[in-house]
Amino acid sequence: EVQLQAFGGGLVQPGSSLRLSCKASGITLGAFNLCWIRQAPGKGPEQVSSINRSGEHTYYSDSVKGRFTISRDDAKKTLYLQMGSLKVEDTAVYYCSTASIFNGDYYFPGPGDYRGHGTLVTVSS
Repeated sequence: EVQLQAFGGGLVQPGSSLRLSCKASGITLGAFNLCWIRQAPGKGPEQVSSINRSGEHTYYSDSVKGRFTISRDDAKKTLYLQMGSLKVEDTAVYYCSTASIFNGDYYFPGPGDYRGHGTLVTVSS
């Protein structure tokens, strides 16, 4: 059974940092391009970041560019999202996913990709 479990979320103040992790099981993580997606309350999903299999190609949405860093450790089967200078508008459930489709700029999930259970990040003073 394939599982992608995101964890590391929590309640933080604006300006804080947080690191999310996504632990994979049942798959060879290194065989996949990966991404982080978030969904804020009452809004649709937003792709935040992606990383290719080698780790050499990364993408960030304009809303997080310069503040978030995606990385991967295939030996540990873990994807990371280091988040800094957090804003209230970063509040969302964050999901990790395999991402098999490339649109020329970034990788995103297709119908056959795996998505994990999310972790809630709440940024509030």
